[in-house]
Amino acid sequence: MTPKGPRLQTAAEEHGRTFRDAWITGVRKYFPGEPKPGYIAPWEEIPEWERQAAAAVCEQVRQFIEVSGGTTAKLTREQKGRFVATCWIAQIHKHIPDPKPGYVADWDQLPGWQQQTDADIFEHIEQEHADG
Repeated sequence: MTPKGPRLQTAAEEHGRTFRDAWITGVRKYFPGEPKPGYIAPWEEIPEWERQAAAAVCEQVRQFIEVSGGTTAKLTREQKGRFVATCWIAQIHKHIPDPKPGYVADWDQLPGWQQQTDADIFEHIEQEHADG
């Protein structure tokens, strides 16, 4: 017998959606001009590897906040954004055998809109954690 009603989300999917929603919000806020469709594609339209990567990075940020005893609020926006960017680069290497250099660019080489978006992602996850 199949249960009726909406499908329950797993924690990983919930975390992935949290990350993706924050990413899309940041892209819409900071991207100069019209973003590429893939940048703002909804959760259902992104590849499975990207869903897994989004969930993993969200979980890494959540764990970092937890093991830091909530003191991540004292980090600068740049430090928060760098953490998200570094976690994302590791996921790129995990899922893409030979990524384009732009996919694994270090913080200083990322465009400003992406740096701001990464910092917003951290702060969004941080706020969700604080709200409990």
